[in-house]
Amino acid sequence: MTELPQTISTNQLVIRTIAMPADTNPAGDIFGGWLMAQMDLAAGNMAAQVARGRSATVAAEAMSFLRPVKVGDEVSMYASLLSTGRTSMRIYVEAWRRDRYAVDREKVTHATFTFVAIDEEGNSRALPSKEKT
Repeated sequence: MTELPQTISTNQLVIRTIAMPADTNPAGDIFGGWLMAQMDLAAGNMAAQVARGRSATVAAEAMSFLRPVKVGDEVSMYASLLSTGRTSMRIYVEAWRRDRYAVDREKVTHATFTFVAIDEEGNSRALPSKEKT
């Protein structure tokens, strides 16, 4: 993969949502799978911009859950494009939480997602050239 000049601002806010009771595990914390899905959505949104079309997740590098997310927390996903290949892109995503009654926020996890641009039949396709806007 080759490094791209930064075409999308680093640490771009991509998704902000509220953790709801339906997203909890039996202990009352938010499911890690829900959080990972939100991160995948954020990375997918950025991948769609870069690919200018459909793309598919092909990998997510290891995640460590640093802090729990509680019901009612505001959860924000920040993403940045790390690199691109001919058909693929690597996107770094951080998830941050803020208690709904607080000002301070804290990082809860991060991961790097790999996406591949795909055509209408689901086959990989080349990313658009960097010169096009």
